[in-house]
Amino acid sequence: MNPHLQFDFTVDKPTHTVTVKREFAASADLVWQAWTTPELLDQWWAPKPYRTQTKYMNFVEGGHWLYAMIGPEGDTHWCRNDYREIVPLKRFSGLDAFCNEQGEVNKEMPRTEWNNVFTSKEEHTLVHITLRYENLADLEKIIALGFKEGFTMAMENLDQYLEAQFRLRRQNKTSNAARVCTYLNFPGNTEEAFRFYQSVFKTDFVNGIQRFGELPADPSQPPLTEKVKKMVLHVELPITGNHVLMGTDAPEEMGFTVTRGNNMYISIEPESREEAKRIFDALAEGGNISMPLQDMFWGAYFGSFTDRYGINWMVNFQNK
Repeated sequence: MNPHLQFDFTVDKPTHTVTVKREFAASADLVWQAWTTPELLDQWWAPKPYRTQTKYMNFVEGGHWLYAMIGPEGDTHWCRNDYREIVPLKRFSGLDAFCNEQGEVNKEMPRTEWNNVFTSKEEHTLVHITLRYENLADLEKIIALGFKEGFTMAMENLDQYLEAQFRLRRQNKTSNAARVCTYLNFPGNTEEAFRFYQSVFKTDFVNGIQRFGELPADPSQPPLTEKVKKMVLHVELPITGNHVLMGTDAPEEMGFTVTRGNNMYISIEPESREEAKRIFDALAEGGNISMPLQDMFWGAYFGSFTDRYGINWMVNFQNK
């Protein structure tokens, strides 16, 4: 973590609470998405070497998130967070618990009452987190389990990657002309796949291949390995009928997990904000919305969802 960003961690035993103030060098939109979108939570919530896998999430008041923490040897710990109050981009609260795969709460383990408040500070965002426990014993048990160390590690994963990726996507589209793209995620072989597609369609990459190693060094993050530096950050390839394939590597070293079925999106880029909303509302009906359609930090009106037939979609209207 950048030492110039605020990070306070305070334990108050008389009130059975933990208070965390964590500042991010990112907009409130981006930070809010990282906390409330299952695809993003799966990438950063678990401290390494564990990973997070969402089974179900409905981010609404009265909804819940059911997820597993999975270790490198396959050991699995199930948790659920029941959402209580949500004020978009401002705050949300919930009650977290250990449970089984069906979401039945383990009453022998402490439950954590979360209250997260998001405050914009120019180009930064401060997340003020209050965690409350029923009694001192529950608080001490959670601290003994290494909560501070794990939580600190979990929050340091995604900012640089997300900002860079969406900056490149905006750079590569220079007009509001409608188009349909397919966005592909690979575990490390994006270049191999795209050179194969290039050989088939006989077309050239738009602005070449951008790699992780081209990112400016971030002193707050561990240096990238040589393997990750060579991986593809973003690539675009026109194929046929004015269709464009986009792709990126999702390195395990950065906490990503790619599985068949979650690695491909149809990306719709309409000509207007109104058309974006019409398409999103119609296609998402009866499906599962992973990111509500909203104004985003990179200047777009964007949302994503899985439709009623299990197909992944993105809708993106980019203001120019």
